[in-house]
Amino acid sequence: MPDAKPLYWIGSSKKDLRALPEEVPDTFGYALYLAQIGKKHVDAKPLQGFGSAGVLEVVEDYQGDTYRAVYTVRFSVGVFVLHVFQKKSTKGIGTPKHEMGVIRKRFKVAEAKERAA
Repeated sequence: MPDAKPLYWIGSSKKDLRALPEEVPDTFGYALYLAQIGKKHVDAKPLQGFGSAGVLEVVEDYQGDTYRAVYTVRFSVGVFVLHVFQKKSTKGIGTPKHEMGVIRKRFKVAEAKERAA
């Protein structure tokens, strides 16, 4: 296995991942593994509102529901999982404001960990 960056779970992201339907975490786990070894999952897309490809999201649809995992590869110390959630909004495909607030807050935590390293 290539050298893998460590994976850091911010806030409740790991607990939230474990709470998803059994079939959903496999896709997210593989995407995170690829990020750790410097590659990008075919379904990983830059999250709008962060100005660069450093913050990515993977979307998984399962039985009519949509789930998202958001992580950043921007920092040298590792890959930070910022948020894992079920998208509940029925309007549009954008990330709801509340979820973006959680992601921005957790991104600041990841920035602080990078500075402290």
